[in-house]
Amino acid sequence: MADTIIQFLENTLHSNYELILLIGSAIPITEMRATIPLGILAWGMDPWLVMVLGFLGSLLPVPFILLFFEGFFKGMKKIAKLAKLNSFIENKIQDKAQHFKKSTELALIIFVAIPLPGTGLWTGSMVATVLGFRFWPSFLSVAAGGVLSAIILTILSVFFSAILGM
Repeated sequence: MADTIIQFLENTLHSNYELILLIGSAIPITEMRATIPLGILAWGMDPWLVMVLGFLGSLLPVPFILLFFEGFFKGMKKIAKLAKLNSFIENKIQDKAQHFKKSTELALIIFVAIPLPGTGLWTGSMVATVLGFRFWPSFLSVAAGGVLSAIILTILSVFFSAILGM
C-alpha cells in the first residue's frame, strides 16, 4: 500500500522528491517510516533535509487531528456504511489507549518516538484525543516523539546506506 502511495505521488508530482517527502510524511500509511528511508536510501537526498521534511510533513495533520478527530469520529458513527471502518478504527485506538490510561505525556512521547507500524504522530494524536489530553500538552508530546522518531529513522537510514555502500 505504501509503495502505491509513493508511486502515485512520484507520478503526480513529477519526482519532486522534497514535495513527495513532505506530503508522503503527512499520510498515515507512509508517515516518516517510509519517507525518511526512501529519501536517503533510494533518492540519495541529504539526510538533514530528509529528516526535517519528514518531521514537518508528519506534524502537519497533528493539530487537525487533535482539534477535530473526536467530532469527525462521532459523525462517522452516524453513517451506516462506515460502521465496519468505524469499529475497526475504534478498536485499534482503544487498544493503543489502554497503554496510556494512567500515563502522562512522557508515555505519549515514547509511543510516538518508536518507529514501528501502529505508532507515530497520527496514532499518538488520536490516542491523546480519545484519552482527553489537553491540546498543547498533546501537541508538544506528539511533536517531541516525532522529532525523536525522525532522528532514529535518519540514523538508521544513514547507517544502512553506509553498509550498502550507497
